[in-house]
Amino acid sequence: MRYLKNFNNNAALVEDDSGKEYVIIGNGIGFGKHPGDLVDEGKIERRFVPSDSNTPEIEEFKNIRPQAIEVTSKVTAMLAQKGNLNFSDYQYFVLVDHIDFALKRSLDGIEIPDGTVRWNVKHLFPNEYKLACEAIQLIESELSVKLPASEQIFMTYHLLDAESDGTKLQDTVKITQLIAGIVSIVQYDYHIELDHDSFNYNRFVNHLRSLMVQHLSGKWHQGQELDPAVLEIMRQRYPQAAETVERINTFLTNKNGWQLNPDDKVYLILHVWRVTHRQTDD
Repeated sequence: MRYLKNFNNNAALVEDDSGKEYVIIGNGIGFGKHPGDLVDEGKIERRFVPSDSNTPEIEEFKNIRPQAIEVTSKVTAMLAQKGNLNFSDYQYFVLVDHIDFALKRSLDGIEIPDGTVRWNVKHLFPNEYKLACEAIQLIESELSVKLPASEQIFMTYHLLDAESDGTKLQDTVKITQLIAGIVSIVQYDYHIELDHDSFNYNRFVNHLRSLMVQHLSGKWHQGQELDPAVLEIMRQRYPQAAETVERINTFLTNKNGWQLNPDDKVYLILHVWRVTHRQTDD
């Protein structure tokens, strides 16, 4: 494998013996290298295969600050250790690009208001939010900068992206907004504030996220595996939860054109009942 072009000290375009091109990332991997030099493959941390769809983005590596690449490697290593999160090569690139832009916004004094978004993200995904805050603290410590508070929210989105088996970042944002809407429906119907620290709440949110990832990835099916009578039994046993699920179905239809199938409704009725019944009983 030989160098074709250096983007900066930590990123370069290379070619293997078969003529296939890669963009490689590694601490100091491009330092002092020239076209034709051999690559020390042991220093490669990430590699990307340029294609028609991502070549313009790959070219952006030459404009990314070296410190952004270095700190991203440390951040992803910390997240892998503490959160068992593994970023795909593409997700890693998106994170590098975002951190680089965040550093620029910090230098320019640009803050993006997060308003109710922060409340939603913090309460819907408390574990990811906590890890995201640690990641931001690491960046600030390593680079001696103070990032805008909104970066905690954006970093949480990147963590959710890494958890979602290939879900794109914009889809992760959409999922967060939809889940926040559904939680609001449940709280309105039951006249309660859900306990965001409870086990049942976390199960409810994770179920919603899984359901939406299936929709967005095209893996959702409109078929039915449960006996049709099960849904009717659930409606009779948990009428209030069933009514809430119908409102959730209407909400998803209006927002995204999604229709919950009978199986989806059965499982959602159970989750709604579980997440609400103890609080209403109390």
